[in-house]
Amino acid sequence: MAPHGSRVKLYEPWHPEIRLTSKRAFALAAMIGVVAVLLGWFLLDQGRRGEAIPGVTYKAQFINPGPMLHLVDVLASDALEGRAAGTPGNEAARAFIRKRFEEIGLKPYLASGLQQPVTILPRPGLDAPGPGANLIGWVPGETPGVGPMIIVTAHYDHLGVVEGQIYNGADDNASGTGALVATAEYFVGHPPKHDILFVALDAEEVGFLGAREFMRSRAADLSRAALNINLDMVSRSDVGELYAAGTYHTPALAELITDAAKDAPVSLLTGHDQPEQGINDWTLQSDHAVFHQAGIPFLYFGVEDHPGYHQPSDDFSAITPDFYVRAADTLVMVMRAADAQLPAIFALRRAPDAPAPTEGLPK
Repeated sequence: MAPHGSRVKLYEPWHPEIRLTSKRAFALAAMIGVVAVLLGWFLLDQGRRGEAIPGVTYKAQFINPGPMLHLVDVLASDALEGRAAGTPGNEAARAFIRKRFEEIGLKPYLASGLQQPVTILPRPGLDAPGPGANLIGWVPGETPGVGPMIIVTAHYDHLGVVEGQIYNGADDNASGTGALVATAEYFVGHPPKHDILFVALDAEEVGFLGAREFMRSRAADLSRAALNINLDMVSRSDVGELYAAGTYHTPALAELITDAAKDAPVSLLTGHDQPEQGINDWTLQSDHAVFHQAGIPFLYFGVEDHPGYHQPSDDFSAITPDFYVRAADTLVMVMRAADAQLPAIFALRRAPDAPAPTEGLPK
């Protein structure tokens, strides 16, 4: 998630200190190879065999926990040096995510493949950033390419190296990326009624550059976009609470969340989306902001701030695995419900900056 709370103002870019020589880049590539072979395969294999996973007591109903946890473990490893946009670590993270898209059978949405280029702007400490990219896959519905669609997003970049310390960003936002892949895998095996796009966005931490490019380029037909579901920080809660922001702006979505909350394996709450909440209003604090500003209804799922937020301590060892698995199952439940009601949700779109309808969804 981009800086929020009492830390820094919206859109203020973080400035990772990254000065990569060719030798260092080569060394990083070698480390990444080791990570791919060694880090997290224990979790991956256990999840695939259906065996117990350390720290997880909940039996998932929809998602496959092992590969999801494995991906977060890899993305949040020191070898990727915090995945800052425009760095080799970020590019390596993108390669891991792309591999998972391919493994689960997620179809490329673009004619050119999964990858959409994103220009990364120079910033202090990174005068010549490498290329960025979004990854865009989709699961076709009953009428592919026709009718309303859901766009699920999660950013995979983080802060990089700050004052010599690696900011691994396990919860922010390796967790959202892992959940995006896990929910996509579910829908590949259980096709939805309507098209669902799954978009791993780059460069959220430096001004939502990936989300802005996705919108600017019209890579997708945004006239069909009924709902953005954005996942950012969904793996760490000692009290079992997952928030859905966005119902203040589109009140008719509140019933969808309250209905899902009745059977959800986490405490699913609404909030953090009202102007009077000031610094605790998350409306413009992650990639969903660009959809909201375009008049597309959004639901942003995340946890409240914790001591690891934008700190070097946001490591894989600090997430709450059982809660994370429960949260990912909850996300599938919400996506299924949204898919079932999507034509009515599509009717809630508004002109940019216009007020949203206040009536509930038609029964």
